[in-house]
Amino acid sequence: MRRSRLVVFVSSILLALGSALTGAATAQAAESAALSYVALGDSYSSGVGAGSYIGSSGDCKRSTKAYPSLWAAANSPSSFSFTACSGARTDDVLAGQLAPLNSGTGLVSISIGGNDAGFADVMTTCVLQSDSSCLSRINTARAYVNSTLPGKLDGVYSAIRTRAPSARVVVIGYPRFYKLGTTCLGLSEAKRSAINQASDLLNSAIAQRAAAHGFVFGDVRGTFTGHEICSGSAWLHSVNWLNIGESYHPTAAGQSGGYLPVLNSND
Repeated sequence: MRRSRLVVFVSSILLALGSALTGAATAQAAESAALSYVALGDSYSSGVGAGSYIGSSGDCKRSTKAYPSLWAAANSPSSFSFTACSGARTDDVLAGQLAPLNSGTGLVSISIGGNDAGFADVMTTCVLQSDSSCLSRINTARAYVNSTLPGKLDGVYSAIRTRAPSARVVVIGYPRFYKLGTTCLGLSEAKRSAINQASDLLNSAIAQRAAAHGFVFGDVRGTFTGHEICSGSAWLHSVNWLNIGESYHPTAAGQSGGYLPVLNSND
């Protein structure tokens, strides 16, 4: 008799636990489905380098393999607006990407700031010119990040909050580009190290301004560790002379393995 009671008692606990977990999962799925999601930003959010570009997006090169598309496909939000665009700077976001935001927007993701700091010119200089020229150009970019970029980011973040007062905003950063201390054709170790340090500075500036606005900073450096250029398992394109625009952008694996998990953990 006691054994039967014990079995019934244990079974009831397991049944209750299973119901609770199922209920939590159902509630989470319902919460995602009820969200209106808007994806803003530059080429790292549009998906340049991942291929499978949406024809109607034109030069913005929005990809079905970019992390915003992947998140929307997995979570089926109530609405999904994808306005991120290749080459975008903070002023471009303000001028042309914010229209979908409104009081009903529940989730916003954005990567922005790299183009303002002159990322493309930095990489072109470092690929084509000497160590000293590369380091000089990086120092110019660092000065911009320290002096001017914070105000630019504040302008974008304030506009997002004004238009979407209830949204959870995830500001996603940039990876370190190179694995150091390994033999690798291309840029010198001095250039690689300086580029990584500049990326860290950029991420720090972005994270600080995001926190000041009550936004979440999604740090992708951890997920990209072991998948940098020169790692042997890179999730970033190196120089692609046949398609120069994809150089130094995440591959499809970088979007799904490097960016999507960070959005998932902070959405």
